[in-house]
Amino acid sequence: MPVPELAAGDVRTDLSTRQAKLKWVIVIDAALPAGRQANAAACIAAAIGRQHPELLGADAEDADGFRHPGLPWAGCSILAADAPTLNTLRGKAAEKQDVLIVDMPENAQNVRVYDQYLEQVAGTKAADLAYCAVSLLGPRNRVDKLVGKLSLLR
Repeated sequence: MPVPELAAGDVRTDLSTRQAKLKWVIVIDAALPAGRQANAAACIAAAIGRQHPELLGADAEDADGFRHPGLPWAGCSILAADAPTLNTLRGKAAEKQDVLIVDMPENAQNVRVYDQYLEQVAGTKAADLAYCAVSLLGPRNRVDKLVGKLSLLR
C-alpha cells in the first residue's frame, strides 16, 4: 500500500493534537505482557517515523543549550484491543485509501533473526496472521471511526 501524502496544511505544530487534521494511533493487544506491549509500540513508532519523517517536530533546545531531538507533533494515542479486534481493525483500515497501516505480526516477537521473520510472514496467508499491534495514521475523522470505541491502554 502506498504511503499517503501529507498535505502542507496537515503539518501544524502550532495546534493542539486534538485539533490536528491528522491522527496517529497504535492499538496493542491488551493480553500481551507489558514488555512486549512496549516493544510493539516502539517498533511501530520507528516504522511510522521511517514512512513519515515529517511527523517529527523541530528539535528543542533547553535554556542550557542542550538539544532534545524532535518528537511527533501529532501525538500518538496508545489504545488497547483483543486479538480478534486487532485483526478486524486491520482489515477495515485496509479498505481506506488514505490511512497508513503499520502492523506488527506476532511472528516479529517470536524470532530473533529478522530474515526468519520475513520467511515466516511470506509463508503465511494474510488472513492467518495474528497481530501484536496495528498502527493507523490518517485523517482524524477516518481514524476516529475505526478506533472510536477502543480505550486507552492501561
